[in-house]
Amino acid sequence: MIEVKNINKSFNDISVLNDVSICFEEGKTNLIIGQSGSGKTVLLKCIVGLHEIDSGQILYDQNDFSRMNFKERKNIRKQIGMVFQGGALFDSASVEENILFPLNMFSDQSFEEKLERVHFCLKRVNIENASNKFPSELSGGMKKRVAIARAIALNPKYLFCDEPNSGLDPKTSILIDNLIKELTIEYNMTTIINTHDMNSVSEIGDRVIFIYQGNKYWEGSSQQIFKSDNEQLNDFVFASKLYKKIREIY
Repeated sequence: MIEVKNINKSFNDISVLNDVSICFEEGKTNLIIGQSGSGKTVLLKCIVGLHEIDSGQILYDQNDFSRMNFKERKNIRKQIGMVFQGGALFDSASVEENILFPLNMFSDQSFEEKLERVHFCLKRVNIENASNKFPSELSGGMKKRVAIARAIALNPKYLFCDEPNSGLDPKTSILIDNLIKELTIEYNMTTIINTHDMNSVSEIGDRVIFIYQGNKYWEGSSQQIFKSDNEQLNDFVFASKLYKKIREIY
């Protein structure tokens, strides 16, 4: 479980996050939604330590990450898997080498054991025959699968995904969503996903957090979101004609 307690973050005296408190539960997919510039990406970066918060607390299973030094944080980071927007694969490295990267950084296993883990992860995301290929030889969906395989290489307790469906067609997006959901349940991870994809929200959103102008404006389940009377949330959710029709059904 990850707890965010009353965190604030500003850049050059411009407030980006305002007294935000959220509890992200383990074994569930926790989705953060909001318009571009709402603060959701800054929130994610604060939670993983890429940005330092101005005040408040970030707790990983009751351990105060926000008060830890670099060495102490390293122990937490060993338990974190990250799927970046676009995949963020190393272009000059093979698929196998990309997935070996976190194992070489944080694991003291033998090379043979690391390779065994790499091949297990590739098989788990259904691309076991791609180990010797390079990112330039992969489709967008395959790149995301490699990114997910790399993220789970260290068997993490916490999984962060920043716009995992960005640039993917609807069918591939559904496959990636289902894979993340399956892995979350299988490994009982605390999974946090930044997304603007309302299909992801309706299909895999166990908990949904809506960020608006740096504030947490709404929190609930994917079933509750279509019945909300929150004006700002409804403007975001029902921006398209498709979701206006869904609202009429509900």
